[in-house]
Amino acid sequence: MKSWQERISIDNQVRFGKPCITGTRIAVLDILGWLANGMSYDDIMADFPSLTREDILAALAFAANREENTRILVSA
Repeated sequence: MKSWQERISIDNQVRFGKPCITGTRIAVLDILGWLANGMSYDDIMADFPSLTREDILAALAFAANREENTRILVSA
């Protein structure tokens, strides 16, 4: 897979600015939720034929990148 940046876009006019697979209204959050609920890549692609395996991997890579760059501030 190339970079997730090539497959994920953020547009205020699409899904209120949530990160989505470019050219669709399918949000990264949707894909992560489906995977967390036990759907396989094949199940997701069967339900949403416009998605590819690379799109699903890009959603995972986006989430991993966001987690890596999240800072938790603890105040006393």
